[in-house]
Amino acid sequence: MTRVAAIDCGTNSIRLLIADRSPDRRSLTHVVRRLEMVRLGQGVDATGRFDPVALARTLTATETYAQLCREHGVEAIRFVATSATRDASNRDEFLDGIRDRLGVPAEVISGSEEASLSFAGVISGIGPRAEAPYLVVDIGGGSSELVLGRTSPTASISLDIGSVRLTERHLRDDPPTPGQVEAAAAVIRTLLDDAAARVPLGQVATLVGVAGSVTTVTAHALGLDTYRPERIDGAVLPVDEALAACQDLVAMDRAARVALPYLHPGRVDVIAAGALIWFEVISRVAAEVAAAGGSLTHVRASEHDILDGIALTAGPPDTTDTATPDTR
Repeated sequence: MTRVAAIDCGTNSIRLLIADRSPDRRSLTHVVRRLEMVRLGQGVDATGRFDPVALARTLTATETYAQLCREHGVEAIRFVATSATRDASNRDEFLDGIRDRLGVPAEVISGSEEASLSFAGVISGIGPRAEAPYLVVDIGGGSSELVLGRTSPTASISLDIGSVRLTERHLRDDPPTPGQVEAAAAVIRTLLDDAAARVPLGQVATLVGVAGSVTTVTAHALGLDTYRPERIDGAVLPVDEALAACQDLVAMDRAARVALPYLHPGRVDVIAAGALIWFEVISRVAAEVAAAGGSLTHVRASEHDILDGIALTAGPPDTTDTATPDTR
């Protein structure tokens, strides 16, 4: 077993997974899992630059993660940055800060690689009861990835929309007005037209959603009294129940969202947009499957996601290499 660390730095959150990885790089035993809501992508959609305060929050969280890696004897670290970093003109300041604090470079990955890592993470924990082909949907803060496959991806697309980006562009009132919701939904539908042209959505047998928007919708549908990953991971919801939970979250005002016991405070202002994206994805996939002569009756949520995919690929290909990265 090799102890590895995976760090996923997105538009809204930075997450850490420390895990023991099997020699064949096919399975993980989780040791530590952490999340900090740093909103690195705050304002990037409008300005094209990282906000200094948001950047400082993210680097502070990275320092904490570096300390955890030292404490737990991590042998290999992989740090991946996604949508917000792809878009920021001052990203070199961020990349230099990560290297200084963590001792490894931050990799700014493409949307297609992001999709592949998410798929690998989900498949590592999908279990034997889920029927392939799988469509894995990762709804992030700045982008959303759709990837279809069985044991590996066969088609994928990264859509330039996520919970933070959609909120900043369209959902400005509390709660969002019907006009704002419809305008945002129209944007999502247009992007899903592009997705359907590249990914054969009618072939989907199992629809799996990952990341905070989907897991929060799932917690809402299950009526949890707190956020319980063991209940959410692998949860299967009838399509109608998942859609209703999405609609509830979109319609709530901020005070009602704050009162939800399973909603992370850092998602309060963006969960409506994330739920709306998930609503439109479920609706479109169900329609495409029906048009192909099938029926999509349920959707799944997974706590196994891009973090697991990053951990499975951390470090050099030679798994006997136990060199410890500099995390000073």
